[in-house]
Amino acid sequence: MRCPIVLALFLTCGHVATADSPPPWGEPHLTPIPRTEPENQRIKAAVAPTPGVLSPYESRAAGAATAMSPTDHAPFSEPASGLTDEQVLDFKLGKALFEKLWVQAPASTISSDGLGPLYNARACSACHVNDGRGHPPANATDPTPGLVIRLSQITADGLTRPDPNYGVQIQDHAISGHLAEASVHIAYTPRVISMLDGHVVELRAPVYQLDSLAYGALEETTRTSPRTAPPMIGLGLLEAIPEADILAYADPDDEDGDGISGRPNRVWSREFDQWMLGRFGHKAGNPTIRQQTADAANGDIGLSSTLYPAAHGDCTARQTDCRAARNGNSAPQDNQELGDTALDLMAFYAANLAVPARTKAADRQVLLGKALFHDAGCAACHRPAYVTHRLPDDPARSFQLIWPYTDLLLHDMGEGLADHRPEWQAAGREWRTAPLWGIGRTAQVGGQTSFLHDGRARTLLEAIMWHGGEASRARENVRRLDAADRAALIAFLESL
Repeated sequence: MRCPIVLALFLTCGHVATADSPPPWGEPHLTPIPRTEPENQRIKAAVAPTPGVLSPYESRAAGAATAMSPTDHAPFSEPASGLTDEQVLDFKLGKALFEKLWVQAPASTISSDGLGPLYNARACSACHVNDGRGHPPANATDPTPGLVIRLSQITADGLTRPDPNYGVQIQDHAISGHLAEASVHIAYTPRVISMLDGHVVELRAPVYQLDSLAYGALEETTRTSPRTAPPMIGLGLLEAIPEADILAYADPDDEDGDGISGRPNRVWSREFDQWMLGRFGHKAGNPTIRQQTADAANGDIGLSSTLYPAAHGDCTARQTDCRAARNGNSAPQDNQELGDTALDLMAFYAANLAVPARTKAADRQVLLGKALFHDAGCAACHRPAYVTHRLPDDPARSFQLIWPYTDLLLHDMGEGLADHRPEWQAAGREWRTAPLWGIGRTAQVGGQTSFLHDGRARTLLEAIMWHGGEASRARENVRRLDAADRAALIAFLESL
């Protein structure tokens, strides 16, 4: 077994839970070894903030699982270091399924059909470009399926339900003989922000329009939420962070008075039939990588699985032709279109995409930017470091010091980013803090830069200037920086 990365610092940190802190919801998908008290002390020291100084091992953002020599053409597509030969084979099989182009049923190859009847993409990789983030269409003819429009209605008791005509999201493609639900067009309204030194940043406020609606206009009570595909790296390590360590940062009533009120999302696990901590998705709406994978396969491609058994995908009861279409369910695939074996391989692939090693982490300008990041208050939500569970059956993810720069909690981000669409316990102005690792390679991976949940921000500075709500103070601190300090802050972010 490979030895875990050494935790060498001995500083202090006041917000890390101990092994005695009972997790309120449970982690049935993991079987960790409890931490000892000496380990707790080492962990507190290792994850303590070090503004302006490069912490030991910080360049290896994913600990021993970091890809130290990622390929230039696809730096997000490497397997995590430390996988066995057999696991590398499973990774490659999962990659093949992730990139598979699904086809309409029936097909001569039963493991390839089941597309639709309504869908957004034919492959997972179509939205997650080179395993990175998706982006909104550049124009009306851009075929890139990197953005979806989620739908919901709010019931009288405050719960959410799908739109009765269109379901959980708009599908803008359909198999032969069926109509796509709608086409999505985006117009942008400029919004100018002036920095304190006179530098001007032009933001783009998106306005979404649904055209060619196949089943009539959306009901007035239906709420919409645009979402782009997030990057895939490091997901398995995020899943391995102890629940107690995440909840230790929650402060829903802002008892410490710092203006930051991170809240956990409590979501239902289809796999384990219980409530769990939400970690994945823009609003932390899924508890595990496996459920997130099955959810996306069902909603975006139309594939059924044991977790999402509807062979017609997101077709509603009113879409009778859609529900009556031939499906790809078959006995060798567990009577589903995406059988458990295939789902497990796809989830394994998603869990083991490596985080690339940081670049220029020790550069003087980068370290200045790191200090400014902390001084501005960004680290209050983008928590730098954690140590994962000790997992005896999963050494690649076990007891790793990682630097994802997220607290995985929900925060009110202000009216400018609000979608007014609840998701489990996430309110309409709340979003999960996005991990920042790998963010500096966005253009290299996807060919362009687009940030935030809907890709509206073209630069990191634009993304920061969209922050509101709990992040207003940090945004204003950045707005007051002079040109040199702004450049240092951006250099730090681009080094991640």
